[in-house]
Amino acid sequence: MSAPLPDVPEVLALGLPRLTAGFDTAARLDRRAHLAVHGSAPRLTEAQLSGLAETVVLRGRGGAGFPFARKLRSMASAARRRGLRPAVVVNGCEGEPACRKDAVLLARAPHLVLDGALLAAEALGANTLVVGVTRTATELSVREALAERGLADRRGRALRARVVRLPERLVSGESSALLRAADGGLPLPPGRHGRASEEGLGGAPTLLSNTETYAQLALAAHLGADRYATTGSPAEPGTLLLTVSGAVPEPRVVEAPSGVPLTYVLRACGADPALQGVLTGGYHGAWLDAATACGAAVSHDALAGCGGALGAGAVLPLPADTCPLGETVRVAHWLAAESAGQCGPCKLGLPSVAGALADVVAGGGRGALEAVREAAGAVRGRGACGHPDGAARFTLSALSAFTDDLAAHVLGGGCGRGTAGVLPLPRPAGAEAGGPAGTERLAVDWTLCEGHGLCAGLLPELVRLGPDGYPALADAGVPAHLRGRALRAVRRCPALALHLDRSADER
Repeated sequence: MSAPLPDVPEVLALGLPRLTAGFDTAARLDRRAHLAVHGSAPRLTEAQLSGLAETVVLRGRGGAGFPFARKLRSMASAARRRGLRPAVVVNGCEGEPACRKDAVLLARAPHLVLDGALLAAEALGANTLVVGVTRTATELSVREALAERGLADRRGRALRARVVRLPERLVSGESSALLRAADGGLPLPPGRHGRASEEGLGGAPTLLSNTETYAQLALAAHLGADRYATTGSPAEPGTLLLTVSGAVPEPRVVEAPSGVPLTYVLRACGADPALQGVLTGGYHGAWLDAATACGAAVSHDALAGCGGALGAGAVLPLPADTCPLGETVRVAHWLAAESAGQCGPCKLGLPSVAGALADVVAGGGRGALEAVREAAGAVRGRGACGHPDGAARFTLSALSAFTDDLAAHVLGGGCGRGTAGVLPLPRPAGAEAGGPAGTERLAVDWTLCEGHGLCAGLLPELVRLGPDGYPALADAGVPAHLRGRALRAVRRCPALALHLDRSADER
C-alpha cells in the first residue's frame, strides 16, 4: 500500500525553474539567499498590482482557480466602502494527502511567498498578515522567515504578522476554516456561506489566497509581465506546481510551464506508459481515462476541457494491475471520514456515496450503481463547504472514466484485480511513522451482533446499515479525529459485538 507522502518531497523542474529557482544550491532559501536569487520586490500601488495580476492571468492555485485581480479589487472596494483596514491571509493548509506543493514553497522558499503577501498588504494598506499551516516543517520555516524580516505580532507595528497552526485535515484547507481558527475558533467551516473579501478575519475585508498564488504574484512583480509571459501558454502564462504521486517510483513536486503535455510530466516522473487512468486535481478532482490523459495538457482550461481538473495541482497516475473502482472506494471512505460533522449532506451523504460504490465493487449490480448516482446527486450543492461537492465529483468521474471496469463489476463477476492502494492517504489513528504501522480498524464479532444499529447512528462516517439491517463497516482505518467517537460506539454496543482491532498495514 502507498505510504503517506513525505512532508517536503523532492523537487523536479521541467525547463527553467522560477518558483523553485535556487533549490539546486540550498535546501532552504533564507533572506540573503532569496535576495541573491530573486532580488528585492518592487513597491506597487493597488491599481498596479491588480493590473499586473490581470495581465499575467493569475488565478488562485488552491483549487477554485478564481481570478486573483478580481478578488483583490472586490476586497479593496469592500474595505473602502466600510472604512476598515483589510487583512491578508496566506492559506498554506494543505489538508489533501496527495498535495505538497505549498509545503515545498513554505519550507524551501518562504520569502517568495512573503514577498507576494507583503506586496498585497502594502498596496492595500493592510494591518494584519496571517499565514496558515498544518505541518511542523512549514511552521518553523515561516516563523524563521518572519523573524528574518523583523515581522512580529506585536501592538504598535504598522503590520502585525503571525502564523496559525491547524490540524492536518482536509477541512483545514477550507478558507472559512482557516479564518475561523485565526480568530480563535474551531478549525472547521462555520456552516454559513460568506465571502472573505467582504467579511473575513476579525470581520474585516480579507484578501485570502493560496500559497502558490502569492508566490506567483511575487514572481510577476520581480520579472514584470512581459518576462513572466515568456513561458507557459498564451492563455495561462508562467509555470505551475504539481504534486505527482501514485504509480511513480517516488512522489515529486514538479514545476512545469503551463500547457505542457500531461504525458511529458508523467514520463519525467518515471510513470509506466501502460496506465489505465490519471487522477487530476486530487481527491476533489476528476479521473481521466488513459486515452484522454494522453491528449491532455496541464492548465486550468485544457484539463477542464477534457473532463479533468487542475484543482490543487495533484496528479496521480494509476497502474494497470489494480482495480480503479477499488482505489476510488478506498479514497471515498476516507473522504467520508473527513467530514466536519456539521451538515447532513456531508456527515450522512458521503458515507452513503462510499458505501454504495463499495456495493458496486462487491457485485451489487445495477441497483448499487443507481444508489451511487442518487447519493452523489443528493449531496451536491447542499453542504456547508465545498467538501461534499468535491467528493461527489471525484466519485462520479470514476464511473465515467472506467466504464469497462464498471461494466465488469455491475454485469459480471468483477474485474479480477485486487486493490493495491497506490493512492496516498494519511496514517490513521494508531499508525506510527518510521516503523511497522499499526492501524486501528472497527471490527464486528458476528456471533454476538444482533443488528441494533446503534453504531451506525453514532458513527455514520465509518458504519452504515446494510440491506439486512446489520452493520457494514468502511474499509478504512479509524482517523485520529474520529477515534473518540469510535470508542464511544464500542462502549455503547448493547451486544458487545463491536471492537477496535489493531493490525499491521500491508505495504
